[in-house]
Amino acid sequence: MTVEARLRVRYAETDQMGIVYHSHYLVWMELGRVEYCRAAGLRYRDMEAQDGVLLVVAKAECRFLAPARYDDEVVVETAIAKANPRLVTFGYKMRREDGCLLAEGETTHVFCGREMQRQKLPEKYWPAFGITPRN
Repeated sequence: MTVEARLRVRYAETDQMGIVYHSHYLVWMELGRVEYCRAAGLRYRDMEAQDGVLLVVAKAECRFLAPARYDDEVVVETAIAKANPRLVTFGYKMRREDGCLLAEGETTHVFCGREMQRQKLPEKYWPAFGITPRN
């Protein structure tokens, strides 16, 4: 499953050159990740509150291919690249509304409890992340 989230570049997100500052792409990835979870029938807030499950970022990568500028509409495409009961990797593609690929990246998250200890994801969440039981 691939989920799209749309946003419009705000002036405050650009640097002196009029280009979106690189750190904002990580924020856009978070937006994509939250929308992916919502589309999969999972509210991240509920997962934290009800079961104490946190998605801790272990790794983040982003490759910048073309600039985004003020007022551009950007589409963030998010999909799960890989998942198992201990971690999930989301893949992202950020495109301008004209289809130009701006950046692509991945974030890998470890499932942890409230005390930040690693834990196995409860089975009730496996379908949302595309995890299937091993036979």
